[in-house]
Amino acid sequence: MRRRFRQRSLAEGRQDRWQVLREKRKRGIFLLPSLLTTGNIFCGMLSMILAFEARYTESAVAIFIAMVMDVLDGRVARLTKTTTQFGIEFDSLADVVSFGVAPGLLLYAWALGPLGRVGWLAAFLFAICGALRLARFNVLTAVTDRRYFVGLPIPAAAGCIAATVLLIGDREFSRWELVGLTITTYLLALLMVSTFRYYAFKDFDFARRRPFRILLLLVLGLLIVASHPQLFLFLLFSVYALSGPGRRLVSRKGEGTARREADLGEHAQ
Repeated sequence: MRRRFRQRSLAEGRQDRWQVLREKRKRGIFLLPSLLTTGNIFCGMLSMILAFEARYTESAVAIFIAMVMDVLDGRVARLTKTTTQFGIEFDSLADVVSFGVAPGLLLYAWALGPLGRVGWLAAFLFAICGALRLARFNVLTAVTDRRYFVGLPIPAAAGCIAATVLLIGDREFSRWELVGLTITTYLLALLMVSTFRYYAFKDFDFARRRPFRILLLLVLGLLIVASHPQLFLFLLFSVYALSGPGRRLVSRKGEGTARREADLGEHAQ
């Protein structure tokens, strides 16, 4: 009896230890997405500090690192099935800092400062429109088509600014260049709160595509990035930002053509 009782106690003790280890492992998995989101905020704060120190290129790079953190925290949460409402709200707050406030401050410190009130209003409008874009996304995410974003995503708008800083670098701007940068900032802000649809790339299935073509595109992309990374990033984010209005124009043109063909068919009858 004593031996059986001792064996049972040992078995129960092992089960308790394994249960404790599982609980600790589960907590660690739940914390991982939040840690990545914290890294996102850290990069946003670092970008602002570097902008204050006039280290604009490094500030733009910090924004791109924040984008990597933003992509990873969502992917890790979905893969580990640890998506929570807290994580969603925390991620949105981090995005406001890293992709709303930080790019606006970088743009003002880098170029728009000499314009005074017009410059800081442009930076403020960028930040507030980014916050509104995130709030709308959180409210409408359950009722909209998952294949598309409504309005330019705030990381893409921040990428346009960071890529522009990397491409142009630190130099003196003419009056007309400052006006062009200001207008671009206002347009990016308005695109974020617009109703233009942007492809989300969430349903893109690489397995169904032809692997040879995908490999060829990847090799070409790597060659372009290696030769002219600043130009590649600028073109990538610029084309994506313009894809929303371009998609709307193409769809309206197609609808107009369809209507004209229908009218011609009715007249012919």
